[in-house]
Order: sequence, then structure tokens, then C-alpha cells
Amino acid sequence: KQWYQRRVAITAGRDLLGGHSQLKVREHKVLGPYVEGLSKLIVKSFNDINVLIDEGNQSRTVASTNMNSESSRSHAVFNIIVTQITHDTMTNLETEKVSKLSLVDLAGSERFSKTGATGDRMKEGSNINKSLTTLGMVISTLADIAAGKKGKGAFVPYRDSTLTWLLKDNLGGNSKTVMIATISPADDNFEETLSTLR
Repeated sequence: KQWYQRRVAITAGRDLLGGHSQLKVREHKVLGPYVEGLSKLIVKSFNDINVLIDEGNQSRTVASTNMNSESSRSHAVFNIIVTQITHDTMTNLETEKVSKLSLVDLAGSERFSKTGATGDRMKEGSNINKSLTTLGMVISTLADIAAGKKGKGAFVPYRDSTLTWLLKDNLGGNSKTVMIATISPADDNFEETLSTLR
């Protein structure tokens, strides 16, 4: 799935070929946030996963700006749900363990003076910046809770952005999160690099 101007667009399996269908984000009492109507596909190998990732990358919304000829205009999330079923021959019972791995590619924050964005590009950039700011606030709040600076019941603004709402289980609770950032060593990109590292 990708977030294009704060709407959810399908980018999974056959849905990739359908363009930017608008979908609704819902929250299940047990399973947490999800995208209603999004396809779930069964894969059996890394090659199956790789084909779907390639399809998703080809369907991403991109546009030219002064800083990048193929600038991502959306965030992309690729969820892999792994289910392990074991059978206990002694009790003749099956147990099931489920894990979710989310691969997230965030569009970069933008300074309009550098990108030269106007019109639709500026609106896209503004929505990108808003969701990245919300992600930063969510991470900061969770870090404060973990450090004891805020109580466990402190408000975490997950719902302030579609991105953070859908990544709620990945950011908080029983999860591990790893982030990889692309930064630039160039002096003229100092502000963007500093913003990314914060």
C-alpha cells in the first residue's frame, strides 16, 4: 500500500494494476489497524515476495523535482505475515504463531525552496512532511515513555497520520523496529541530513 496525499492506494498483488483506488483504514479490536479490502496473497518463496516488491515499486507515485528526477511522492509499506503452525503429536493439538514484518520506504522530507515544488507537487510535499513530522512525534513520545519521562498511559498520536496509524503495531507494543536512513554528505543538504537524523 502507499500513501499518496494522505489517501491509501492499493499496491499489493493484482491491486497494483488497478491504479489509485481509495480504501478505508479500519481498526480491529484484536488485530489492530488494517486497510479494508486490501489483497492478501500467499507466497511460498523469496522469489514470490521479490516479484510483489518489484510490482509495488513500479506502481509507486513518482514525479520530478529540482532535487530528484524521480522523487517518491508517497510512502510505501509492504507487509509480510509469517505463520508457523506446529503439531504436538503427544496431545494432538496444533499451535500457531504469527509475526508481521513491515518493510517501509518513506518518501523524503522536502524544503520547497530547494525542490521548486508548486501546485500538486507542493501539496504532495506538504502531506509527506506532515506524515514524517507525525512519525517523529510518535517515536519521540514512545522514547519518552520507555525512558520513564512520560507515564505508560501517555497519549501517543498514532491517528494524526494514516502512516503512523497503520504502523502502530510496528512502532509500539511487542515489536522491534530498525530504521535505515539515506543522508547526503554535501554541505548544501545539511538541513535535510540533520532533519533525517533527528
